[in-house]
Amino acid sequence: MNKKHYILSIAGAVALVVSLMACGGKKQSKVGPNGELSGEISLSGAFALYPLAVQWADEFQKLHPDVKIDVSAGGAGKGVTDAIANVVDFGMVSRELSEAEIQRGAVGFAVAKDAVVPTINAKNPAISDLKKHGVKRDDLIALWINGEKKTWGQLAGSQDETPVSVYTRSDACGAAETWALYLGKKQEDLQGTAVFGDPGLAAAIQKDVNGLGLNNIGYAYDTKTGKPNPGLAVAPIDVNNNGQIDPEEDFYDTKEGVVKAIKDGRYPSPPARDLYFVSKGVPTDPVVIAFLQYILTDGQKENGPQGYIGIPQDKLDAGLKKLGVKE
Repeated sequence: MNKKHYILSIAGAVALVVSLMACGGKKQSKVGPNGELSGEISLSGAFALYPLAVQWADEFQKLHPDVKIDVSAGGAGKGVTDAIANVVDFGMVSRELSEAEIQRGAVGFAVAKDAVVPTINAKNPAISDLKKHGVKRDDLIALWINGEKKTWGQLAGSQDETPVSVYTRSDACGAAETWALYLGKKQEDLQGTAVFGDPGLAAAIQKDVNGLGLNNIGYAYDTKTGKPNPGLAVAPIDVNNNGQIDPEEDFYDTKEGVVKAIKDGRYPSPPARDLYFVSKGVPTDPVVIAFLQYILTDGQKENGPQGYIGIPQDKLDAGLKKLGVKE
């Protein structure tokens, strides 16, 4: 697809000048006679999508230098609220939309896939037992939800009576909601010390040798090296519940290994999940449409290098059809 013509499939888009007075007159988007774009696009929301959204914005702006794109993180709850209120063009949301949000006009477009993983301090005394035996879903429920298990020995199958310092998120976010869904509950049911944001929670675990938290893989692993971020490790999940980490469950040493396990279905879903751009109704601004069309087509090539998983073609086609650029 020609880099200047992402929206040529929209009838009448070329040479169209759109004034967005109905949206409060805050911006004006233009499409020139040769398909050149100018205008502003705004995004807010999930920390999980923030790094990839910034990359998409940078690449799109190389193609269209007169388009300004503002991306801010603040949690999936903020993203969907801002989108429904028309404060931003897209809310970045790292969970499924609720029926109530859909009824208020929220429309979601799946743009990437990732997962939430249980994070621990790299110097945790129980790390060798955890890597050998893994953690069972029932034990995570007993720790995060019921409070029935409280020590690393109970979690790792040893005699260690050191208390576990459990952490969760203080902001309404897709990571905590997805993790809670894996445990059969909602975010508000998660016990533990509440910390704002993915970076904040990762930092808390890095400082607490006995800490156990939850992070999107984009914050658990270093994008460049593919290894866990300094001071962090990922606690492997004993998916088949047999009391040991089998070879097919042993993939947490690198981000590449986790991504492959998500693709192969070896990591449970949830906490593997789709990530969404959410708008209030289907977008009508041609510049906003062009940006989303880019993401659903050429922009998918950025997913892998940034440590995310691409969306299957049928979902991309469904998004394009919803957007009105594909029959």
